[in-house]
Amino acid sequence: MQRLVLATRNRHKVTELHAILAGTGLAVDLVGADAYPDIPDVKETGVTFAENALLKAHALARATGLPAVADDSGLCVDVLGGAPGIFSARWAGTHGDDAANLALLLAQLSDIDDAHRAAHFACAAALALPDGTERVVEGRLLGTLRHTPTGTGGFGYDPILQPLGDTRTCAELTPSEKNAISHRGEAFRALAPVVAELLG
Repeated sequence: MQRLVLATRNRHKVTELHAILAGTGLAVDLVGADAYPDIPDVKETGVTFAENALLKAHALARATGLPAVADDSGLCVDVLGGAPGIFSARWAGTHGDDAANLALLLAQLSDIDDAHRAAHFACAAALALPDGTERVVEGRLLGTLRHTPTGTGGFGYDPILQPLGDTRTCAELTPSEKNAISHRGEAFRALAPVVAELLG
């Protein structure tokens, strides 16, 4: 069975991609980057989600000699010209401080009416092979931003993004409901046939 490495130390992402690939009938031995603890994290120096995903996938493929998958994602707010975008995880200055990022974004949008609070989650998922072959696909989850956080599920900006056609935020959805419509789920599902094509 072909081993595939996912460029994350987040077990939830590994579980999510494993479920998506299994749903396509593709049999791979999927492991996270924590299976290779000596490999350093890659600096995300790209200026797009796709560039960052490819940087991580290529670095992991080179380091392990195995096919590698990586993703990069974030929140894009229309009235902010697509920001925070690739800076979503460090919008308030410290990488991964969800509460601070959320508070800063809500403060910046405090005077913006509901009609102008359109936003979307974007995700680029990349597959890189050790020989340099690469593919990138993208997924989006369209919605609007609430004025206050609601819900306890998910992470990041989930408590303020209300998907189009729903009355709940992403943080109020069950994991399976979120995976069915999420930007990451969409990107990984689009990547699955690419993985099947290149590794099949």
